[in-house]
Amino acid sequence: MNYSRKGVRAKKKALNAKSPKIAKKAALLVLKLFLVAIVGVGIIGASAGIGMFKGILASTPQITPSDVAPVGAATFVYDCKGNKLDELIAVNSNRIIVTQDKIPENLAHAFVAIEDERFYQHNGIDYKSLVRSGYQFIKTMGDETQGASTITQQLLKNTIFTSWTSEGKNWIKKIKRKFQEQYLAIELTKTLSKDEILVRYMNTINLGQNTLGVEAAAQRYFGKSCSELTLSECAVIASITQNPTRYNPISHPEQNAERRERCLNKMLELEFISKEEYDEAMADSVYDRIESHNIDYLANSSASSYFVDAVTQQVKKDLIAHGFNETQTEFMLYSGGLRIITTMDPEIQAVADAEVANPDNYPPNVKWYLDYALTITHPDGSHDNYSKEMMSKYFKENVDKNFNLIFTSQEAAYDAIDQYLGVLLKEGDEHDETIHLIPQPQTALAIIEQETGYVRALVGGRGAKEGRLTFNRATDATRQPGSTFKVLASYAPALDSCGITLANVYIDAPFNYPDGTPVRNWYGEAYKGPVTVRYAIEQSMNIIAVKTITQITPKLAYDYLLNFGFTTLTAGKVVGDQVKGDINPSTALGGLTDGVTPLELTAAYATIANGGVYNEPKLYTQVLYSDGTVLLDNTGFENSRRVLQESTAFLLTEAMVDVVTKGTGTATNFNREMAIAGKTGTTSSNVDVWFAGYTPYYTCATWVGYDNNVHMNSGRTENNETNIAKKIWHNVMEQIHANLPNQAFYVPTGVIQYTVCMDSGKTPNPGVCPETSLRTEYFAEGTEPSDTICDVHYSGQICEFDQLPASAECPFGYAGITTRLPAEDPSLEAGSTMQTIQPDGTITYVNPNIQNTCQHNAAFFLNPDYESILNQQQIVINMRRQQQQHMLEQAGLLPNADG
Repeated sequence: MNYSRKGVRAKKKALNAKSPKIAKKAALLVLKLFLVAIVGVGIIGASAGIGMFKGILASTPQITPSDVAPVGAATFVYDCKGNKLDELIAVNSNRIIVTQDKIPENLAHAFVAIEDERFYQHNGIDYKSLVRSGYQFIKTMGDETQGASTITQQLLKNTIFTSWTSEGKNWIKKIKRKFQEQYLAIELTKTLSKDEILVRYMNTINLGQNTLGVEAAAQRYFGKSCSELTLSECAVIASITQNPTRYNPISHPEQNAERRERCLNKMLELEFISKEEYDEAMADSVYDRIESHNIDYLANSSASSYFVDAVTQQVKKDLIAHGFNETQTEFMLYSGGLRIITTMDPEIQAVADAEVANPDNYPPNVKWYLDYALTITHPDGSHDNYSKEMMSKYFKENVDKNFNLIFTSQEAAYDAIDQYLGVLLKEGDEHDETIHLIPQPQTALAIIEQETGYVRALVGGRGAKEGRLTFNRATDATRQPGSTFKVLASYAPALDSCGITLANVYIDAPFNYPDGTPVRNWYGEAYKGPVTVRYAIEQSMNIIAVKTITQITPKLAYDYLLNFGFTTLTAGKVVGDQVKGDINPSTALGGLTDGVTPLELTAAYATIANGGVYNEPKLYTQVLYSDGTVLLDNTGFENSRRVLQESTAFLLTEAMVDVVTKGTGTATNFNREMAIAGKTGTTSSNVDVWFAGYTPYYTCATWVGYDNNVHMNSGRTENNETNIAKKIWHNVMEQIHANLPNQAFYVPTGVIQYTVCMDSGKTPNPGVCPETSLRTEYFAEGTEPSDTICDVHYSGQICEFDQLPASAECPFGYAGITTRLPAEDPSLEAGSTMQTIQPDGTITYVNPNIQNTCQHNAAFFLNPDYESILNQQQIVINMRRQQQQHMLEQAGLLPNADG
């Protein structure tokens, strides 16, 4: 340093110079301003951060513990013995909620080990994992991240922040959600214990294969409850969590195995398990079991059964009646975790399924009905749609006028499709088609326990069922019931309300509907003459059924049918350009506007079997919430009602026993010691064939027919299709009664027995009515004909020509006994014709009223040709005498010409 005077002065001068001072002051000022700016920016940034954080917290949803409970669980359907039948599952609802006591400790520890090893120590946020994750993020410039979410945060993400999958690469949204997750995780830890958080987490998480929660996963992968899982199996399930697709043990067992090993290593490290347990788990061939169970699962997880479809619809209807709207009902059914206890008896259902599927019950060559739809897309983007009706029209017009979409083989159906495509497709066209080949004829049946109304079995079709809520012929098909309606529409109301008895006599003779159309008997133009109601039921006689409904009025019949539970009938509606309805005489023969379903017909016959009390068909007994609380109770009889007097039900049953033992339904008689009653039913041209019948235990109705109303084959060949309904009914009922004691039908009080002449339905005339005409019949007490004497059998002078009581002037009179036609109700006269005897001895029917005497009266003898007529009648009488003589000789009752 220069300490000379000159140096000192220079230094002093420099120190007192103004320019450097100004520069220093400016620099100091700049520094101060810079520091102030930094502090200001820091304060502003901090304020902004605090504001932003407060804003994020302000927008954080307010939650309660119930908000982090899992939402959406599968509904389970059970048979009457507690076996699981099916699951009703919506998207994101295949969950079975379990409580903490059902979760094994190894499963809980496996999730903690692989997902959040410090779960029991932190307050909802794992700061150590946060630092590690942040370092990895900075190190890789955001290309790689490590999960730092705790189990508590994952629970929040799956219950509160459910839209996180749509964030994409929007880091602002991600950061905002992370802050909110962490804040709520801390808050949630203050209100829920660690075990409560863990249980809710394990009930919520996605574990692949459309399963949510550990119980659904345990059943899907291992076929058992999570409470039964081994350590090895627990590690498999816990290892799925991070990526349910990548670590799926079915589709990616190798990746799951790697993560399972890490899980078990961590459990050993954290001393959750011992070395021995670790070694045993590592040696377990767990993936072989998973593969084996998956094969069984897929084999048994076909479309739902017809019964489950029907019970689903009934529960839905009842939930709406209970006050829930359509949206709520759908959610509860498929996401509400309900438990539906059905009335299905698994043994009875198995028999019904087996017999409907049994090829031995059908003709040897199965026919196939083609259900076809086609869409053709043209090069210009336009498209045309073609239905099976359009295909049928094409073939009828161009190939075969009898084409009906029924094929003798599936190959023939595909050949027809190819032929059709060859006509429609042009160059450049693309097509999409839907093909269903349905075996024919089709079948449906229902079995009801009549005392309760419980539907024990239901089959809605034959062949493979291809989906849920498909067409169910047992509940949805409205078919013509044919002669099964004779009992319900004619005889039930007649016996119940109109004083008709089983002994009442009607004349089987030509009879017309009100419009003049003749009523045809199923056995042709032959007529049986006077018959009782009992016999008319036994032989399923059309004319007697129509006469009966005409007498009691079709309106009364219609009212009874409604009371029997039929919902598809109509009093009148417009069909095309006509008004049609079911209040008419043809209803007696099952000629309806729309038809009835097999289930409702079964319920109607179950009403008779139940002593006249109708029980609405019940497909379930209870619907429960997942906690066991009853939502719907269907065990009561609020919808039951008396339709028939108990005596009427018994009388109808008595008559239908004859149908099975000696009438049109003998093929259904599976046990002659068991009481069986029933009625056959066949519609015109064999389009629909039924048998509806019952025992003291069960009521069953079977239907057979083609889906497109093709006429079925009859006759005595192996191709007969009209006997299928009786054959299936026989086989099903025989098996389900195999271990049941034989029983007779209960005879109620108020039913008595009384002997009548079956030719008149009245008290026998002593010494006049032949012994062969006497029958002891059942009557409702008070309806027996004790005050009327048979007037059909006549004792006195008889005209030998027409066998009527002879007039005083009759030249052919002789003393003897004859039988006259009984009188019918006058209301039937308009549709009837009168009896007369032709010269050749044949009888025709003209009028049902009794002819008191023969035609040989005063007016007859005033006829100028009376001598000629008398001679002709004498010739007829002589001819008859000769015929009778010959018959007696042939029978050995008289000596012949040779002595």
